[in-house]
Amino acid sequence: MEDLDTLIELLVKEGASDLHISEERNPYIRISSQLAPLLKYPKFTKALMESILSKTLSDLKKEMFKSSQSADFAYSHKGERFRVHAFIDQQRICMTFRHIPKKIPSLAELNLPENLANFARLKSGYFLVVGPTGHGKSTTLASLVEIINNERLENIITIEDPIEYLFTPKKSIIHQREVGLDTPSFAGALHDSFRADVNMIMVGEMRDADTMSTAVSAAETGHLVFSTLHTNNAAQTVDRIIDSFNPNQQSQIRIQLAASLSGIFSQRLVPKISGGLVPCYELMLNNTAVSNLIRDKRTHELNTVIETSSGEGMIDFNRCLVEKVNAGEITIENAYLYSTNPRSLEKML
Repeated sequence: MEDLDTLIELLVKEGASDLHISEERNPYIRISSQLAPLLKYPKFTKALMESILSKTLSDLKKEMFKSSQSADFAYSHKGERFRVHAFIDQQRICMTFRHIPKKIPSLAELNLPENLANFARLKSGYFLVVGPTGHGKSTTLASLVEIINNERLENIITIEDPIEYLFTPKKSIIHQREVGLDTPSFAGALHDSFRADVNMIMVGEMRDADTMSTAVSAAETGHLVFSTLHTNNAAQTVDRIIDSFNPNQQSQIRIQLAASLSGIFSQRLVPKISGGLVPCYELMLNNTAVSNLIRDKRTHELNTVIETSSGEGMIDFNRCLVEKVNAGEITIENAYLYSTNPRSLEKML
């Protein structure tokens, strides 16, 4: 464990986001989205990786790893917290450690639009933060939950795998449940929360139709529900949710989603010219036009509504990229690289 702890301390010192270790390979860290090999550190042996895995996994997680060949869990060292993913690659043990900062950053500190705070001030609704892995979805959600914690007397339940940010209850009551340790599943914990007099539920990830259906129903019945999906934009997110259901259920979920959805925020962390990362994003608000398009199976038109509704507070992703280019924050090359519609972006630059 001394080898691991030395690397963990280096990660924190260098301000890196991730540490990658695996058998027969030098360790790597990720700084400002770029991987950097640590060649002065020796390659990890099989025996060392087995030892690290054994000492970091709980007995329950060991059983899960044995059966599924992968596990997600939290690890702490000297007050620093990490989300860990362990898996098998060609019979070799591999592990990724993602650093979770102690302090939950504000929207301003994250360089995110202040009108996101409006979602934290809702009493009910279904709000999603979407984007690829490693682009700050969990941090954005944590920032919004912390707004509620600071401002309102609410009963908040988070359901995570594993628990990432640790909240200190302020005005709100906060219960954090970890899938696999405190509850068998996201969907099961969601069902349980209805009996816990809950106001706000944060679900770490929408992994299946049962979880999605229960989350939508919770929003319909007066709860505020936040969650994430690994999708690229609002239109794809709506389609992913609906396509998760059997064809005979899809009409009903369309109607429910059209009524309960509050908004979808899609974000990417793009390399800055000056170093570091800057968020670029899309925000769709559920107005009458959006609700009708979801209900009428016309989700392909959602992008057009977002592009033409900036006056209502919506944010087009390409427009955000163009603003960052014009402000000298990101390169044109990276704008094209991260754009989900490069043809449209070309007309705007």
